[in-house]
This record gives sequence, structure tokens and C-alpha cells, in this order.
Amino acid sequence: MRFSYLFLLLAFALLLSACGKEPLYEEQAYVFGTQVDVSIYGEDEAKARKSVVLVMHEFQRLHDMLHAWKPSELSELNTAIAQGKSRQVSPELAAMLQDAARVSAQSGGLFDPAIGGLIQAWGFQADDFKAVLPDEKKVAALVKANPQMSDLVFDALNVRSSNRAVKIDLGGYAKGYALDRAADILKQQGIHNALINIGGNILALGTHGSRAWRVGIQHPRKPGPIATLELHDGEAIGTSGDYQRYFELGGKRYCHLIDPRTGYPVQGVEAVTILTHGEHAGLLSDASSKPLFISGAHGWTAAAKTMHLDEALLIDAEGVVHLTASMQKRLEFTDNKTIREVE
Repeated sequence: MRFSYLFLLLAFALLLSACGKEPLYEEQAYVFGTQVDVSIYGEDEAKARKSVVLVMHEFQRLHDMLHAWKPSELSELNTAIAQGKSRQVSPELAAMLQDAARVSAQSGGLFDPAIGGLIQAWGFQADDFKAVLPDEKKVAALVKANPQMSDLVFDALNVRSSNRAVKIDLGGYAKGYALDRAADILKQQGIHNALINIGGNILALGTHGSRAWRVGIQHPRKPGPIATLELHDGEAIGTSGDYQRYFELGGKRYCHLIDPRTGYPVQGVEAVTILTHGEHAGLLSDASSKPLFISGAHGWTAAAKTMHLDEALLIDAEGVVHLTASMQKRLEFTDNKTIREVE
């Protein structure tokens, strides 16, 4: 589906009184199956609007290129892999796949975009999904096949797989990649102060006037944030939660975050949020939260160390907040009764 202004749910410029304050321009859209928000501070409306349009076009381009179950460059590669064939891909996609393979290796395979077959079996490769459990034998067969990003073989821009069970789904990578691309585009347009939010993955540029950008971490079971923090220039936060794409059956919640070791959605965790900095902060905020979520309440700290994440938070199935000491220093909890355990 190509970019259209019909996607833009809201576009307005807000002048903050006449006492010398600069304007805040905000725009929203729906891409990557989620709401996208871009805020620009301190620029005139025409420049801000032009810059945001470029960002939204880029988001839609990436969405069209990386769609896992509709016609796209990625789905064409998956078809070729399933047929045991090689396919030439664009330099951009080749670089993304190689980088995703690197992150997957660093995570010990817990971040595994190659398990698109499992995601499809659970019904999450769809715009609307039903509360239906997959065939147990099919899940077991996919787990036994053990598809991994390391199964991909690159010959220049030609990509194939030694394992036909590999079906790439970059849903846990694309939003972070898009954040970094948006930041690059805004900088190229001379935008110095902005906040980009793709479904809870947020990256900050500059400041909101004389103060830092303040953002919230969504409470996984209640409306509104469980905590807020100031996000400084070049920082990003990423959240993986069981409350965005899920279904309930027999009183049990099944989310789209699947443990590649078992083939089943992760239980015992409601959400994980991480704070990242520096180069590729957006990408890291997206891909690196998944291994912590999959590792669970007992293994997330070890996963955080492996992924070199100093600032991280996990909310377990009982609603208990576990977090690193560095993360605790950054947060202001909205409910003083929230249980916090420093790891």
C-alpha cells in the first residue's frame, strides 16, 4: 500500500503563545502496523512540514520493502529461500540482513528474524489475527528445523539459505532502523530538535526548547505511563510488550514475541524497556529489547550484559518492576506504590 495523505491522521502546527517561544509542529500517521508520531521544535511550519513528509515517505518505503506477508522485496526473498533458490536483493536489504544476523549472533539466537514461519503459524503475520492455537506438530517441526540468520549465505547481493525453513520477518528490526533513517533525514533538512515515536520506540534529537524531551513508558496493563524520563539528544528507548499484538484463549495470553527455542510465545513477562545511546540508537532500541523479553524474569540481567545494555527494565507477570540501577536513576514513576527491585 503506497504512501497517501489518507494515512495522515493528524497534521497541525501549534504556536506556543506570542511571548517569544518557538513553534512545535506535530504529525501522526499509521505505518508498520502502528501509530507513528513526529514532533519538531523550533522551526517554521513550512520547513517542519516538508521535513516530516520526507520522513513519512521513507517510513512507507521501508514498510513496502520489508513487509513479511504481502508482496515486497523481503517476501520475494522468502519465497526463493523456500524453493531452495538464490535471489538478488538490493544493497540496502543485504546490509540489513547481515546486520540483523550480527545482532542475532550477539544475542545467542534469542533475537531471530529467521523464525517467520513460527510467527505465521501463530497467526501474527496478518493485519487481524484470531484466537486459535497452531498445530503442535507444525510448531515442533519448525523448532526442529532450527531456522537461524546464520543460515543465510551471501554471494555479493545474491542471498540464499542452507535451511529452507528460514522465513525472515524483520518486524523486530524495522522500526529501529526506520528511527535512525528518520533522524538522518531530519538532520539533512537542518532539523536539530525532534522526537520520533514509532509505536513506543522513541528517538530524540536535540531538546524541546530549554528542556529535554520527556517521554513515558506505557503501563502494560493500565492506561497511561508507568514511568517517565527525560530523553536527551541521540538517545532512544524501545519497549517490547505482550499487550500490543496478542490474543487470549482459555484465560491465557499469547503474544507475538516467540521464543525460538520452544516455538511458543513468551510467558511470565509483560514488558521490557531499554535505553540506548549513540550510533544506531534507534536500531538497538528495537532489536535489543527482544532477547531480554525472551530471557524472562530470571535471565534478563544476563541477557542485558551480553547485549551491553546498562539501562533496562522488565515487568514480570505479577506486575513487579525489575530494573538496573542505572535505569532507576533515569525514571520517575507515576505511582509511588509501584514495586521496584534493583538488579
